[in-house]
Amino acid sequence: MSELIGLFNLLAPFFGLIGLGFFCGKVVKQPEAGLAWMQFFIIYVALPCLFYRLIADKPLDQLTNWSFVTATTLATFSAFVLSLTAGWKFTKDLGQSVMQGVAGSYSNVGYMGPPLILAALGEAATPPVILIFVFDTLLLFSLVPLLMSVSGVEKLSLGATIRKIVWRVVTHPFNIATALAVTASYLHVELPSAPNQIVTWLSGAAAPCALFILGVTVAMRPLLRIPREVPVLVIIKLMLHPVIAWVLLSAIGDFGETWTYAAIVMAALPPALNIFVISTQYNVGVERASACVLIGTVASMLTLTALLYFIQTSALPFDLFP
Repeated sequence: MSELIGLFNLLAPFFGLIGLGFFCGKVVKQPEAGLAWMQFFIIYVALPCLFYRLIADKPLDQLTNWSFVTATTLATFSAFVLSLTAGWKFTKDLGQSVMQGVAGSYSNVGYMGPPLILAALGEAATPPVILIFVFDTLLLFSLVPLLMSVSGVEKLSLGATIRKIVWRVVTHPFNIATALAVTASYLHVELPSAPNQIVTWLSGAAAPCALFILGVTVAMRPLLRIPREVPVLVIIKLMLHPVIAWVLLSAIGDFGETWTYAAIVMAALPPALNIFVISTQYNVGVERASACVLIGTVASMLTLTALLYFIQTSALPFDLFP
């Protein structure tokens, strides 16, 4: 019983903030345009500061575990292929299927990942969380434009699409923050007192603001119906993705409890809000994206609780092939 109480105390603030945002989004009638500055603050200011603080004081050898990167990125790619295949069976449309592939593989690694996993597993989980975030983002930021170009949704030529991908990756605020933090770690640079305090404040604001906005954004998307493939995508995201990660990590190498559990929990996170942003950008599968984010987030309250319970009670071995 004490483990369940501890899990409730761990997860309640995260889902409570999402629920508060959802409630406010339903009750308070504010124009959706008002979200723009808050989203800008989260993506371009607060979360980059959070990632900088998480990385800047970590030894570089912890951030170059390429076998771990291979296993976790392959797990995400496998979940993407499964979800894309499921989407194709339902829609027979490549553009729609690509969006469904993202919905079944792209975890909420930015908004929920770092605060939840560090709270559950401790600071030692920082390097695997960062590596998964960076390389999952690189994978999906590359796959989506390329496949959208093949499907005809992206009207640019292949060369222009590749240049666009490179530019987006290089200029993404999370990747810039990661590069700056790695440089600071390598050079052993410490921020002066005043900038350090600003970064501390902003990084502290990242998680609560992001979770609240997640709830508001979902509340402002009317869910008129649930497309029939959404339950399949949610099962792939919340259940198959972490199982695939678990199997691959066990098969490829012995990464230890903290790194393996961090990767499994990252894979078990609900679909990212970015799925809706991407679908809106291409004007493809917007309703499905909203349904996946909403239903996946609600369902993850049960699946994440169960997973973390098994981890904390040592009922889930970290290595399947010891």
